[in-house]
Formats: sequence, C-alpha cells, structure tokens
Amino acid sequence: MTTRVGALALQGDFDAHLKVVSDLGAHTRAVRKPEQLDEIDALIIPGGESTTLIKLMDAYDFWEPLREFAGRGHVFGTCAGLILVAEEVINPAQRSLGLIDVTVERNSYGRQRESFESVGDFADEQATGEAESRRIPMVFIRAPRIQRLGSDVRPLATHGQDTVMARSDHVMVATFHPELSKDRFVHQYFLDMVD
Repeated sequence: MTTRVGALALQGDFDAHLKVVSDLGAHTRAVRKPEQLDEIDALIIPGGESTTLIKLMDAYDFWEPLREFAGRGHVFGTCAGLILVAEEVINPAQRSLGLIDVTVERNSYGRQRESFESVGDFADEQATGEAESRRIPMVFIRAPRIQRLGSDVRPLATHGQDTVMARSDHVMVATFHPELSKDRFVHQYFLDMVD
C-alpha cells in the first residue's frame, strides 16, 4: 500500500513538502480540516510563523485532533513545525503540542536577514545494519535551536555543535527547511520511518 502523507496546509511552505513526497511515490493531501487527518498515515507540519500557526490551529480546532493523530501516525515538524510539536518552547515560551521531548528556542539563529544555507552531518546510529552517515544540505530561515533532547529522542543531524534534526519513535523534527533543497534524503528518511 502506498503511504499517504499530508501536510498541515494552514500556513507555510506545505506545497513544497507535498511535491517532494509525491515525487518520492507517496499519495499526498493538503490538510486544512481536522477530519482530513483520518485520511493519512503521516503528517508534515511545515515551517512558517509559529504564532500565526497557533492562531490558525485555534480557529480550526486542530489541537486535540493533532495529538490524537500523533498517537497513531507519524509526524515530521520542520522549523515552525518543530516549535509546534516540541515539549517545551523558550525565548519566549509559547503553547505547543508536546509530541516530542525536546526543548526548542525560537528564532535562535536571528532574524530573516541572518538566514543562511549550509551543509550538515546526518548520522543515524540506530539504523539497521551499519550506521548510515552522509552530508546533507540545510536551509535555515529564522531557525529555532534545539536546546535539549529527552532520553527517548535521538539526534540525527548536526550543524557545527548543534543538533538540527532528531527523532523519537514516530515523530521527527528539523530546525531547517529540507523542502527548499534539491536533496530528497530527509523526506525519504521520513517515508522510511512510516513504512
């Protein structure tokens, strides 16, 4: 059966994520209403502006349906999506779903003008067989910084000394925007988590 992947389509670059996973063979859906979560196996919560996303999630009553979905499906939060799924948000504190045990600091790399592209290191120490490692491109736009990983969360990628991608059993997060790169590795890794 083909994996069904949705992207939360309230705000942010959800179309770019959907194009990538569609190109990788998944069935895709822009999720604009909570009941559409029943039609997917995995959900991408894209970057955007986290306070705007919170207001829209309130307006469309997404909070509890997203928590319920995370109990049965896989979730990938990028940039503002990471902020929304984190256990704790600091600088300033804000409401979040608490789907993955990380503490994240908002806009830690600075404002829009401090946005940058770089390359970081991916290494999955828990991968089946040999540990997979490679360099991956990263686009940081007003990026958050992961300040703490819980004991059930493992780092997947680093940029310098910072963990910029991590996962638990069914939730994956990235501080950067993999959908803005031509490299499809990060999305393929997420699809492999779902299968």
